[in-house]
Amino acid sequence: MLAPKAGEKIIDFGCGSGEVTLELEKIVKEKVGGSVVGVDFSENMITQARARGLEHAYVADIQALPDLPIGVDVKFDAVFTNAALHWCKRDPRGVLQSAKRVLKSGGRIAGEMGGFMNCIGIRGALHEALKTRGHDAAAMDPWYFPSVEDYTEILKAESFEPIEVTLTPRVTPLPAGVFGWLAVFVRPMILKDFSDEEATEIMKEVEEACRIDCQDSQGRWQMMYMRLRFSAVWKQ
Repeated sequence: MLAPKAGEKIIDFGCGSGEVTLELEKIVKEKVGGSVVGVDFSENMITQARARGLEHAYVADIQALPDLPIGVDVKFDAVFTNAALHWCKRDPRGVLQSAKRVLKSGGRIAGEMGGFMNCIGIRGALHEALKTRGHDAAAMDPWYFPSVEDYTEILKAESFEPIEVTLTPRVTPLPAGVFGWLAVFVRPMILKDFSDEEATEIMKEVEEACRIDCQDSQGRWQMMYMRLRFSAVWKQ
């Protein structure tokens, strides 16, 4: 969706440990002037990205991007983002406003994130387990999974012309079951303030509630990921 070209300047919003960012860098550096910058909210991820060889990697909140130490006049041909924007629940429009700050006029944004119905079943069961214990599940939930219509609306509101906004389902095996998935992705965040005993109880309860939908007749566990893919051009 990004279709990077040699010689372009690209910034990766939510670059993580830099693997994909470095692949982009190989493409754009085939021509003089090409460069890639990576930003991520996690200092640990940026440390890993730099260790991999990504020279321009910075800790920053893409929902309110500060000035980066690359020169205030540097503008990018494109913003790329992968598996990051579904963590931007606080201000999803702020991400697009940050993109406009660094893009050239007519620049583009392209990426992939969790979309509407992502983790369907598991997320609902988790909310129910939390609510029955008196917790505000919606406030504790860190995810932003927009529909095609919702994300198209905010793109247009921020003067981006959508080229493509689609949802793609991905059935994903869970070798360690729903419990194992929760232990990796939910225990350190949503359940971080719970005791081991209560967190384990909640995760077992959620797995059992999801058994009918997520475990087949041979005992294999799977879940539904729904990916929202999008590309748009900034019409300044």
